[in-house]
Amino acid sequence: MEQFNPEILKQLYIPPVGSHKGQNGKLLIIAGSRLFHAASLWPLQVASRIVDMVFYSSVPENNEIVLEAKKEFKNGIVVSRLKIEHYIEEADCILIGPGLPREEGVEEGDDDTKEITERLLKQYSNKKWVIDGGSLQVISHEILPKTSIVTPHQGEFKKLFGIDATDESVPEMAKKYGIVILAKGETDIIAGHFKETVQVSGGNAGMTKGGTGDVLAGLVAALYCKNDAFLSACAGSYINKKAGDSLFQKVGPYFNASDLADEIPKVMKDLV
Repeated sequence: MEQFNPEILKQLYIPPVGSHKGQNGKLLIIAGSRLFHAASLWPLQVASRIVDMVFYSSVPENNEIVLEAKKEFKNGIVVSRLKIEHYIEEADCILIGPGLPREEGVEEGDDDTKEITERLLKQYSNKKWVIDGGSLQVISHEILPKTSIVTPHQGEFKKLFGIDATDESVPEMAKKYGIVILAKGETDIIAGHFKETVQVSGGNAGMTKGGTGDVLAGLVAALYCKNDAFLSACAGSYINKKAGDSLFQKVGPYFNASDLADEIPKVMKDLV
């Protein structure tokens, strides 16, 4: 299995001179719950630095947090869960799952993660999807759109596909379901049904902090707005790890997910 070649990052879309707001990517994030509110804010934090527009849809409490942070989050719209269909149509890509409640984490007022995820994936199977977190833990692999990137850690991969994530099983599942898989770990494995499987090594002890996977999901989804699925998954994995390594050189393992989201644009400037 080959290591990812960072020269491929030069193929990533770069906003052209003279482009207008909205032409460089529109992302919808469906994420967060009363228990896991920050998990929806980290992908928002990183994606709003990459694409032109982020439509953000969470539970009312999280929507209020973002509305209060409008001074920082200028290019976005907070969307009620009752109105997300319109924004799914408009978005170039949809990220679903970070912080959506698992069965044991559901509180009064939370959406049913399985119901909302499977309903939207079936209804909008032609859209670009990045599926992460709570959604991966409750859905059936049978309904995964062929336009989707899934970003499971080891436990989520086994729950979704019924087998462990290995060098052999990750490309096997990607080919079987016609999707792109970014299997997260100390060494990420990225496989697409029509591409060679690659590995991305790197990272450090600081990357074990809660939320770093949510940052990665937001990064991959933002890239997928204007790039193909396999390139977006590979580039997201590589950039995320490089940002973690950059932080480690500065502060050792003493950084968090917000620090990682802030570091990613600085790393991208030198890599892309």
